[in-house]
Amino acid sequence: MTDEQGVRRAAEPGELLLPGKWEPRLYQVDVWEALSSGRTRVDVCAHRRWGKDEVALNWAAEAATRRQGTYWHLLPEAAQARKAIWEAVNPHTGRRRIEEAFPASARKGRSANDMRLELTNGSVWQVAGSDNYDSLVGSSPAGVVFSEWSLSRPDAWNFLRPILAENGGWALFLWTPRGRNHAVRAFESRKADPEGWFTWRASAEKTGVFTTEQLAREKAELVAECGSEEEGLARYASEYLVDFDAAIPGAYFGGLIGRAEAEGRIGRVPYDPALKVDTAWDLGIDDYTAIWFFQQVGREVRAIDYFETAGEGLQSIVAQAIAAKPYVYGSHHLPHDVMVRELGAAGRSRYETLAGMGLSGISVGAALGPEERINAGRLMIPITWFDAEKCALGLDRLRAYRKRWSRATHSYSGPLHDEASHGADAFGEFAANRRGAAQARSSPRLHAPGGLSWMA
Repeated sequence: MTDEQGVRRAAEPGELLLPGKWEPRLYQVDVWEALSSGRTRVDVCAHRRWGKDEVALNWAAEAATRRQGTYWHLLPEAAQARKAIWEAVNPHTGRRRIEEAFPASARKGRSANDMRLELTNGSVWQVAGSDNYDSLVGSSPAGVVFSEWSLSRPDAWNFLRPILAENGGWALFLWTPRGRNHAVRAFESRKADPEGWFTWRASAEKTGVFTTEQLAREKAELVAECGSEEEGLARYASEYLVDFDAAIPGAYFGGLIGRAEAEGRIGRVPYDPALKVDTAWDLGIDDYTAIWFFQQVGREVRAIDYFETAGEGLQSIVAQAIAAKPYVYGSHHLPHDVMVRELGAAGRSRYETLAGMGLSGISVGAALGPEERINAGRLMIPITWFDAEKCALGLDRLRAYRKRWSRATHSYSGPLHDEASHGADAFGEFAANRRGAAQARSSPRLHAPGGLSWMA
């Protein structure tokens, strides 16, 4: 164990002292000192081979000797946790990493099934998947590591946050960017709160882990392996330069959104009262509902707003997203399945339900495959201006929309259905159906009770 200056000291009476000789590398020292000094919220975004899990393992061992308690090391999935942590071998020593951090003299028990160690001082350390965090309910962890945080379920942190706040426990987040998702948003928010959070961002160009020649080779190999210079460079920027805005592997729109930003088409795009606002929807049942708000001038498309919610009924969605906004509406573009009749709604379709609420100008798009919406979206992004503030979440969804990776075939196959797909589908719906680009059906002009109209 080390003191506050990082000097290894003798054990106090009755205290467990790990015999390991691990010391942080030079570029890891700031993070290690933050943890050692008592910082309880630490967020580290670092490049590949920085040694993120190595720091986490040794810090957990250190923390477990300081305070008797339960400590968790969470990866996105339990199978990944077993391979990357529980069974991982240090290539430099040939020993298992957990045995280096928690030597036999410090362990009292070990369960391979639960990936769980019990230490001689009564502390417990366990590896698990954050996808199944609620299965660990029953103990109050004193420390939690979120490894590969950018690929993990964000609600795992929401669940564990109050537990750690109540018992004074610590949380360590370790990750490499995977597009501008929850991990990036959280990091930027935490960076603005230096009193509450210690944040650290480490690019491979700054740490010296790789030589300039090695980085150049990695970049060239990624381009060759991806079969596309754009995707190879995006993956290099993400994994080695920790670029938050780099397109994620398999992203459909990431490069186009990056180009829009470089060309200055993401900024302030105010609502023009002289132009009608068209909307495009993706309706979820017990899922996300996404709505884009557009204005058009000639060939130019302006994305002025974006709305997203989950688990809300149609009445609440219309009230929040449509009636509450000061826009004069043109057409509301909805996908073809809005016409499907629902047993739970007395056999009425969602089209009829929306029309009955006073939503007028409903345009029902033709049945489209995902590739048609994607191709339409690709054609529209280069002529679209985006409001950076009001469309921030929508832009994140477009950046993150990607192909599904098949572990069986080791290839991409079709779009991945996740939190990003709803906003992307709504965007593609408008791109494919705007200004009569595809066959559409318009509803009669209906008015809300009390004379309120959402159409000019």
